[in-house]
Amino acid sequence: MSYKFLGIEMPLLSILVGGILSAWGVAAYVISDMASVTAFIPTIMGTPIAVMGSAAAQMPSRRKLFMHIAVVFGLLCALGGLRLPMILMDADSSGILIISHALLLVLGGVFTYACIQSFRWARINGKLDSE
Repeated sequence: MSYKFLGIEMPLLSILVGGILSAWGVAAYVISDMASVTAFIPTIMGTPIAVMGSAAAQMPSRRKLFMHIAVVFGLLCALGGLRLPMILMDADSSGILIISHALLLVLGGVFTYACIQSFRWARINGKLDSE
């Protein structure tokens, strides 16, 4: 038995969160008429999360390592999204920028929270070494 967040195992959650961020980053770049490479930041942060989730699913013996790497990127997403209030106060901010930061903040924050809960669950249940 392993920890599930909203009924989803953590490697799959990593793949979903990373996939959403990666897809949005590409979409933001295309929507913005390729005006800024920084539109790719969600992709740059989401891809490692998805890759680590996939690796954790494929190699259960290394799951602990891969999920710890994934949560570092999740935390970086959440921290990057903390600029959202400043962006909302700027009258010149585009909708793409607002959505990007909101996704980084919300998905990164929820993912980091879920990972921490998973690590706590594993520690309490004596499964940290196997996960």
